Amino acid sequence: MTPALDERDRIRAAMQRIFAGTAQHSNGALTIVALAQEAGVPRNALTQRHPDLRNEFYDHVQQRGVVPDTEARLRATVAKLKKTIAAKNKELGQLRADVPALVRVVNQLTLENQLLRDQLVADDPQVIPLRPRSPQR
Repeated sequence: MTPALDERDRIRAAMQRIFAGTAQHSNGALTIVALAQEAGVPRNALTQRHPDLRNEFYDHVQQRGVVPDTEARLRATVAKLKKTIAAKNKELGQLRADVPALVRVVNQLTLENQLLRDQLVADDPQVIPLRPRSPQR
């Protein structure tokens, strides 16, 4: 596909509209996607055919000191995920600390259970069955 002759002019005009806050064909976000949409060109026109205009756009965005919406959303997501990871790591640490104690308890109960079973099968068991309750009247 051959680029239109006025493609660079349309991209520059779109930049001016976006920076002026008067976008007509896009949401006016400070992104390459919005710029391409505003200029009426495919995104690869900025990434492949006119990287100098793409870089110029990013330079203007950076000079304005405005964080693009997509970057702000990504930063918020990263912060949320870091909190989630920290909470999960804390939970995992607690679970790992609990495992040895639980293993000891299971071993102790298994040993006690085996001793009680051995007493039941012995000739003179020391286990005395409980007397059944007398029926209530």
